[in-house]
Amino acid sequence: MHVYNAWLPPPVAEETKREKESFARVVRTLGDSYRPDDPDSVYSTLNWIPLIKLFIDAESEVALEDVATLVRIGLEVFNLSQNKLYVQAKWGNILARLINKYRKKLSLKVQWRPFYDTLVSTHFARNTGPEGPILKQRHFQMITSLVQSCRRFFPPDSASEIWSEFRSLVKNPWHNSSFEGSGFLRLFLPTNSDNQEFFSCDWIKECIDLWNSVPNCHFWNCQWAGIIARVVKNCKFVDWECFLPTLFMRYLNMFEVPVANRRESYPFPLDVPINTSFLFPNKSVTLVKAIAKSIVYLLKPCSSAQEHLEKFVNLLEPFYHPSNGGPWTHSLERLLLHLVNQFQKRLKCQQLCRHEELHLGRSERTFFVNAVLKLMDRGQYSKDKDLSETVAATTSILSYVEPSLVLPFVVSRYHMALKTRTATHQLEIAVMSMAYVGRSLLLTSLSTSSIKPLHLGGSNQLIDIVMLSLSNALLGMDANDPPKTLATMQLIGSIFSNFAFVGDNIDGLSLIPICFSQWVDEFLSRLFSLLLYLEPSSVLNEGLYSPATSGTFLVGYSSYYYCMLEILLGRLSKSLYDQALRKISKFVKTNTLPGAIEEVGLLCCACIHSNHEEAVNHLVEPLLLSAISSLEDTSVMGCREEVSNASTLIRAKPTLSPALETTINYQLKVLSIAISYGGPALLRYKDQFKEAIVSSFDSPSWKVNKAGDHLLRSLLRSLTHYYPTDQYKCIFCHPDAAALEEWISTKDYLNDEPEMAPKWHIPSDGEVQFANELLGLHLDSALDDLYTICQARTIPNPAGARGSSVGSAELREKAAAVIHAACKYLLEEEADDSILLTLVIRIMDALVNYGSFCFDEWSGQAWNLESSAIIEPPINFIVSLRAKGKRRPRWDLVDKAYLHRSFCFDEWSGQAWNLESSAIIEPPINFIVSLRAKGKRRPRWDLVDKAYLHSMWRSLNSSYHSFRANGNFYPSTHAILLSDDLLKLCLHNYGTIRRAAGKSLLKMIKRWPSIISKCVLSLTENLRDSSSPEHAVLGSCAILSSKKVLKHLAMDQKLFSSFILGVLLSSHHESLKVQKAINELFVTYNIHFAGVSSSIFRTSDYDKDPADFANLVSQLVSMGSDSSSLHWRYNLMANRVLLFLAMTSRDYLSSSSEILSRTAGHFLKNLKCQLPQTRIIAISALNKLLKESPYKLSAEEKPFFSDNLEEKPRSSLERALMQIFQEDGFFTETLNSLALVHITTDTESSAAGGNSGNSIFKSQADKSIACFYFDFSASWPRTPSWISVLNSSCFKSKFARIFKRLVQECGMPVLLPLRTTLKEFANAKERSKQSVAAEAFAGILHSDVHGILGAWDSWMMVQLQNIILTPLIESVPEWAACIRYAVCGKGRYGAKIPVLRQQILDCLAKPLPPKVTTTIVANRYAFLSAALIELSPQKMSVGELQLQNGLLQELLGNMRHSSSQVRETIGVTLSVLCSNIRLYVLSGHHLSHDGANNDLNNQLMEDSIQILTKRTAQVLMNIQNTSLCANMETSMDISAPDVHLKGDSQDDVKWMETVFHFIISSLKSGRSSCLLDVIVRLLYPVLSLQETSNKDLSVLAKASFELLEWRIFWEPHLQEAVSVILSSANDSNWRTRSATLTYLQTFMHRHTFILSRTEEQKIWRAVEKLLIDTKVREHAAAVLAGLMKGGDEDLTRDFRDRAYNEANVLRRKGKQALVFVLLYWLNLSEDQSVASIHGPVLALTASVLSAPCDMPSWLPEHVTLLAHFGGEPSPVKTTVTKAVAEFRRTHADTWEIHKNSFTEEQLEIFDQHLKI
Repeated sequence: MHVYNAWLPPPVAEETKREKESFARVVRTLGDSYRPDDPDSVYSTLNWIPLIKLFIDAESEVALEDVATLVRIGLEVFNLSQNKLYVQAKWGNILARLINKYRKKLSLKVQWRPFYDTLVSTHFARNTGPEGPILKQRHFQMITSLVQSCRRFFPPDSASEIWSEFRSLVKNPWHNSSFEGSGFLRLFLPTNSDNQEFFSCDWIKECIDLWNSVPNCHFWNCQWAGIIARVVKNCKFVDWECFLPTLFMRYLNMFEVPVANRRESYPFPLDVPINTSFLFPNKSVTLVKAIAKSIVYLLKPCSSAQEHLEKFVNLLEPFYHPSNGGPWTHSLERLLLHLVNQFQKRLKCQQLCRHEELHLGRSERTFFVNAVLKLMDRGQYSKDKDLSETVAATTSILSYVEPSLVLPFVVSRYHMALKTRTATHQLEIAVMSMAYVGRSLLLTSLSTSSIKPLHLGGSNQLIDIVMLSLSNALLGMDANDPPKTLATMQLIGSIFSNFAFVGDNIDGLSLIPICFSQWVDEFLSRLFSLLLYLEPSSVLNEGLYSPATSGTFLVGYSSYYYCMLEILLGRLSKSLYDQALRKISKFVKTNTLPGAIEEVGLLCCACIHSNHEEAVNHLVEPLLLSAISSLEDTSVMGCREEVSNASTLIRAKPTLSPALETTINYQLKVLSIAISYGGPALLRYKDQFKEAIVSSFDSPSWKVNKAGDHLLRSLLRSLTHYYPTDQYKCIFCHPDAAALEEWISTKDYLNDEPEMAPKWHIPSDGEVQFANELLGLHLDSALDDLYTICQARTIPNPAGARGSSVGSAELREKAAAVIHAACKYLLEEEADDSILLTLVIRIMDALVNYGSFCFDEWSGQAWNLESSAIIEPPINFIVSLRAKGKRRPRWDLVDKAYLHRSFCFDEWSGQAWNLESSAIIEPPINFIVSLRAKGKRRPRWDLVDKAYLHSMWRSLNSSYHSFRANGNFYPSTHAILLSDDLLKLCLHNYGTIRRAAGKSLLKMIKRWPSIISKCVLSLTENLRDSSSPEHAVLGSCAILSSKKVLKHLAMDQKLFSSFILGVLLSSHHESLKVQKAINELFVTYNIHFAGVSSSIFRTSDYDKDPADFANLVSQLVSMGSDSSSLHWRYNLMANRVLLFLAMTSRDYLSSSSEILSRTAGHFLKNLKCQLPQTRIIAISALNKLLKESPYKLSAEEKPFFSDNLEEKPRSSLERALMQIFQEDGFFTETLNSLALVHITTDTESSAAGGNSGNSIFKSQADKSIACFYFDFSASWPRTPSWISVLNSSCFKSKFARIFKRLVQECGMPVLLPLRTTLKEFANAKERSKQSVAAEAFAGILHSDVHGILGAWDSWMMVQLQNIILTPLIESVPEWAACIRYAVCGKGRYGAKIPVLRQQILDCLAKPLPPKVTTTIVANRYAFLSAALIELSPQKMSVGELQLQNGLLQELLGNMRHSSSQVRETIGVTLSVLCSNIRLYVLSGHHLSHDGANNDLNNQLMEDSIQILTKRTAQVLMNIQNTSLCANMETSMDISAPDVHLKGDSQDDVKWMETVFHFIISSLKSGRSSCLLDVIVRLLYPVLSLQETSNKDLSVLAKASFELLEWRIFWEPHLQEAVSVILSSANDSNWRTRSATLTYLQTFMHRHTFILSRTEEQKIWRAVEKLLIDTKVREHAAAVLAGLMKGGDEDLTRDFRDRAYNEANVLRRKGKQALVFVLLYWLNLSEDQSVASIHGPVLALTASVLSAPCDMPSWLPEHVTLLAHFGGEPSPVKTTVTKAVAEFRRTHADTWEIHKNSFTEEQLEIFDQHLKI
């Protein structure tokens, strides 16, 4: 039995023993409730899901065989419920929970294919179902979760099948199907024991190669990182050594950080289709978690992973620093958290793992902790709160792993924070960190078996730290510094949670040199001072609904105040408790603090909870007597006298003085909080309580009335509730430390340990009697008074209500009858009294929704007595209800008796302490002591608190779901009466009343769905009735828009028709509010639409029921037609519902083809509708409905390209469509109407990115109605778009698809009337007409129907040629998109080749006439690039390959074109051509074709690349020479005019511009992976042309440079890249050297893991040489400083030592002597001599600046030596001054500590030279 159930109150725990049989009965009943031969029977199983969920949440002990049976039934129901998304979503979620909970105990074999089929049919099909986006989103999340749960149960060979299924999708990295394939692989690929044989080194290499094929794509990285992480964790037999450099390099580069202050994010990330990105997980947190998991599980003994991790940490460490925060901080914070969490999980798994050779030993643990401590050190004081809190939490975890490393770290930072008290945030974080490591500190110091390393200083030092923290905690309580105060209280609570007992004479605590008696006195003194100076956190408005208490930071969310008091007082010895109680009692009796009511009340409550017998005498008695004494001095207003003399007038109202009112209010409210755990000790004061409550209700002050109300509620709760009485008492001491409490793990709990269970307050007979007495006094009599006021003559017969331990069923029935009469009376006589009606609604809610009444608001509530549902607003006794003298307060008390088991739990637990905080969690792996646990260990009070919450939750649900146990699914008579009243109140003219009543009514509907029918029929009638007032329609819409009601509509034909017609026939309402509400109601219906049941389509009673399906369709067609007089919104709604029904009817009606034909014809006519919104939905509808393709060429017919077609009978749909489009002028009108959708203003075009059409909608709600969600996941275009001319297109693929489907449905007859219209629109001047012509032409070209080849030869080819030869300007993007659509692959993954693709390509490749404008040339290349990016390189035919090789030669010949626009399009097209051919070669498919021809084509391509690179090198040389000559001419004659380039030079510049366009396009498109050999050869031109006299050329070079900074070069291209860099570093042009240095900073960061040691040394040496460069030496020093921060330690150390020695030699020899020697021997110029001196100083500067914020042992000597050069002339002096200033800035915060690393002599020299 779970510990939460074992620790329940004994009467409740006894009841839980029957749950095993109850669960078995549920499973048996469920199995009988559905029939596999009846698909609709699955709906009946949904009623049992909430009950199954209850068993899971209740942690019930059930039989494993019943769970297995339930899972089997659930999977059967899931698979049987195809196209029933709601059923699948419900069952999938519960199955995922069951499988996760029992995953280690179940023995299942689950097939993966049904899940995949469901995913595809529901979310990835071209035509998904009509369900709304909310349901689809939940369904996808459900099935994703279910697959993840079932992966461990996939049978053998599943991994191989899944890889074979999706491997083909990821072959083409430039197609969107690759993203889907990677998502499916991550989701489905299992790594369970049955499938681990599949994962080999060859497979991993293939995966990494595929991963590398798409650069700079966050989605792609997420999927592959997740796959690799699972394999790394589960496949322990794989040798990962050869993959480590590549993996760590990948992981490093996935953190987008500003290396060397460059861009922190990739300038042009690769886009992923929105639907794909939405459906598959790709958040940064998901990626970071996968990285952390991989890194942790790659760590193995004797593995190089440790070295890689150290370098990885060193490179990211600077970005954790508080001064280096930014957008990257969140991902780095998650990395730290997941690294530690995964490391903890791995250590825990080592206990069960058999692979001992993979276990992490002490050395590996030490290494990991040391590495992570670097990140924690940097991030501890981060300005990002999440990062600082994560550091504290991870510190706690690691302190149990390596206390010898972590505890000194925490202690040192704590001392540092104490010394720098001005930085209060540092002190707060340091105190919080101490709280988190409190237990590990105490265990290390007090445990007899703990490990005490020598460098820890033994236990005495740790004991001193505990003593110091407790002493400083007293100083930390400051009303002016809330964060520090709360951190201090957390520290006190954390430390005292560990002590078994606290006292001066307690064994085991003698080691702690502190007098607890004095400490408690001082603590209370500080606490009292804090309470005296507290101020509310905000100004409160006094009134009826004002909060009951002050609301200071001590009782705010996540406060530790109350819990700290409970822990402290609960652990004190008897003598210390008595001492504290006397002092608290004195404080409470002598102070009245209206600003700290709740704080004082909680202080008293904590005392009473610890020892209620004594505390009640010291605290409750004086407060109670004082309150009674104060109340005796007030004037009394008798309620009963006024009721009995109802006809008399109201007498003058007495009042209270403000001071007396404040005092009484304070005393009563403090009492109401203090007595929460008083229990039986309160019985001896029951007369005083009754007197105080009666007097408070008779007081003329509403504040006092309210306080009395709180006191009565709290008293009833304290008397009747179960609650633990010994929650904070220690039961067991730690076996290794008697002074400490042993914490408990729920997974290690044994049922035979009853002594650990808490003692509960079980109401005694006396308490129940007193509670009933209070109810009789304050409830029964109140009902009589209310009945008299309402002048009711009869009380309804008793309705069967469930009895309770307090009160009776008869009392509940009486209350229901009286409230019903009161509601009727108020609605007739006092309908404007909103306060009374609100109270009536709350009482109704308590009567009929007990159980759910407070549960909805209880969960997670803070300790705020006004926030709970049971705390009703105060009643104003000054103002009477009626002129007859009715009084309000007792109405509020009606619900007291009926919340017997469902009183809201308004205790501190929801806010006082985060029960998952690391401060009160001991991880399962504890290396301080020898104990091991299966789960996390927690203090006993924590588990008792959770058991208390569990008990409350069970109580609430047992009341709310009691009808499920007895099978009574129908409400009782009194509940029906109250539901009728609530339905009336939902239509009230006050919005507050409507909302309150609606909330209560919806809870009733959820509990008793049988009342929905009556509600819906009544509410929809209000919509249809033109005489309905505005408030009635608003209230009706509010109820009808609830999910519960909308879901029920799908099951009942009558309700469905009533709702639909009610909404559509409500256009007569003139109120704007009403129209907005109806619009929002329909939008909500759209969003939550879950389909309809087959019962909606049954027509067996066709003649009897006028609202049958066929008649409903007829009405909808009439309403949605162009001739309808309805407002356009209602016309749109009718069309939308018609589309819903047409799509849904396919699966249910035998006559669905006729309905589809009628509906499709209706929407085809609407294409030319005058209402633009109707046209939009007609487009969506036709895209959904036109599916049949009788004239489309089949796969077998395509190779023969036959135009002959045997005559086939025409379908009803074809006949209906042909009849429409054969009307005169149909296509002309239609295209004109569609062209209007494309008309946009410039602002709309820029805002919508060219997606016109949405501009016709005025609001987001209108868009929601018109846009059909998730048309199909395989969205178009199917390849990434990076070309600017394509991204600015207004082309709409939905429109093109309509024309394609029309041609496929009706064949060539469509083309006859369309041809003339198409030609006319293609030649039009308006862009909108050309846009719609491009869409229609694209659909025709892509239709692949019989006869299309003849049409191509007869007129289509000519039409396309005319388009190519027309000098288009504005409409180029649309016609390029048309061509792209026409040649794109067919099928879901674009694998099928369109019939006309080759013809279109040939037409585009045909040479242009000799004399054409540059616009036509540029357009042709744009069209070519648009077509070529849609080709799949692996599947290119020989003809396509030859065509591209021919184009390649043409492009190389036009590289120097005179037009910059043409050169840009040539560069783009060239990148597409080269990447297509290269990927075709790399894929190996060329070997399967004609070998000779392919070898020739491949050789042509390689020769072309050679020409490109060689010619570029020659061109670069020419440009450099020309620039040099120009500079010389300019220098010779300064007054000479600008030097113009000659013809050849201009051609060279044009060539280079085209090359740069090629580089930019290759890098932006993600196609650079197969062109790295070309790009690396073009690296030098990019570096050398950053600054030239030609600005356009430099701009392109800089754009290429920015993209190249993010490109990773793999072997063997990396070696060539290094060679180019080394050569560039020695270039004669200093600008090239400077650009090379800039590039080196990011290059080294991105390649640090894969560079060889030799290559790194060469790069270091090259940069070192530049330290004496006359132009770039300072730049070189900055680069070296960056390389030293995270570079190779050996190289760093070597350079640092040499830099120090050289600078030291320079200082000793003196400047003049060294200059003379250098000038004499080297014959250097003056600039060279300065550089030769400046260089060693710069090297020393680089060493100093390489350690910001740190003080390594070598740094004092280096910075002191650097200071020696402060007196030298510039530029040496300037360098030293800047370096020292930067050193002082980065070490300012910790200078008081770091200066101790300097000797006195060094400090003196340092300060002396700073003054120079």
